[in-house]
Amino acid sequence: MKRIDYPSHLKKLNIIFTSLFIMILVGCSSAISESKTQNYTNSHALTGQASWYGKKFHGKLTASGERYNMNAYTSAHKTLPFGTIVRVTNTANNKFVDVKINDRGPYVKGRVIDLSYQAFTQIGNVKKGTIPVQIEIVDDSNTFRYKH
Repeated sequence: MKRIDYPSHLKKLNIIFTSLFIMILVGCSSAISESKTQNYTNSHALTGQASWYGKKFHGKLTASGERYNMNAYTSAHKTLPFGTIVRVTNTANNKFVDVKINDRGPYVKGRVIDLSYQAFTQIGNVKKGTIPVQIEIVDDSNTFRYKH
């Protein structure tokens, strides 16, 4: 079989188009995930008061269908999709904790997130009951509706 040698300008053009195509694919995939996270950030309350819940709910089903474990790093938010990982920072002491949204709530005015007992102890004093927080979305790639 005879090998065909293409002119050098066609080889360069092929490399340029291939590189451009790869850059477009990479750009689109990151733009989609940034857009999804940005949409959540723009449409959800991400600052306010955090509270915690513990023994009374331990072992009971959460809104996502998972069992609540007061010793796990989980939380309840009114609207963020289940499975979203958020970083909750106590704005009074700058301590933070990463938690998974697996429940709905809190339903008290001014509160934006309910943390599991374990998560709350990492950033605040449970005896105080509430703390001022800022919430950042860390990962929203494994969200789900309900577990059955």
